[in-house]
Amino acid sequence: MNARREDGMRDKTMTQGHAEQVTLPDAAARHTPLAVLDAETAELVRLAALLAGGSEGDIREALAGAAAQVRAEWVEEVILQTYLFAGFPRALNAAREWRRISGRSAPTVDAEAIDDPAERLAQGERTCATVYGRFYERLRVNIAELHPALDQWMIEEGYGKVLSRAPLDLARRELCIVAACAIARQDRQLHSHLHGALHAGASAAVVSDTLAVVAPLLDADDVRRYQGLWARVQGK
Repeated sequence: MNARREDGMRDKTMTQGHAEQVTLPDAAARHTPLAVLDAETAELVRLAALLAGGSEGDIREALAGAAAQVRAEWVEEVILQTYLFAGFPRALNAAREWRRISGRSAPTVDAEAIDDPAERLAQGERTCATVYGRFYERLRVNIAELHPALDQWMIEEGYGKVLSRAPLDLARRELCIVAACAIARQDRQLHSHLHGALHAGASAAVVSDTLAVVAPLLDADDVRRYQGLWARVQGK
């Protein structure tokens, strides 16, 4: 979800670390910083990448690992948001495998659904504005110029209905989006969501560590390109 362009790229060294849980911010509250990347979040990030671009075998292996290391509600939210970045077929297949591997039944009612259209719109605008920061107004204009339906779907469907759901905080959602965009080679969207992870409360070290988690799943050329892109986002 992006309308910006990137140019020049420089290298950035990636490291790994550990993390603390944060809560989904609202319009009135500051974001609780996500300062370091813990093993659970790293496993979630790896899962998000493979859901978006891995083979069926890779996805089964990643889901089995997540079942042992990641809280189930986080896994389910990442599976749900996968359809925004990789399509319904991957999300449906992942959900089917997750039910089998985890042994968890689906809830009979989606208690986290944001069903009210006005609330969904308001939540979507807040979440999107958080992710894009000072680029938000320009984004809305640019996407509407592509098609007004895309602008509406981006806000109400993407940022409102899906990315504003409470069980997974926005910083971790953005890290998972970074992973999905990286493995899918969607450089423009990756550029936006590298910014978005910072805007949502992840530290620069956490974003670096997220790219390091995804790096073994990428070609060397992709890794170098994303290192340069990340350096550009940081102004280095």
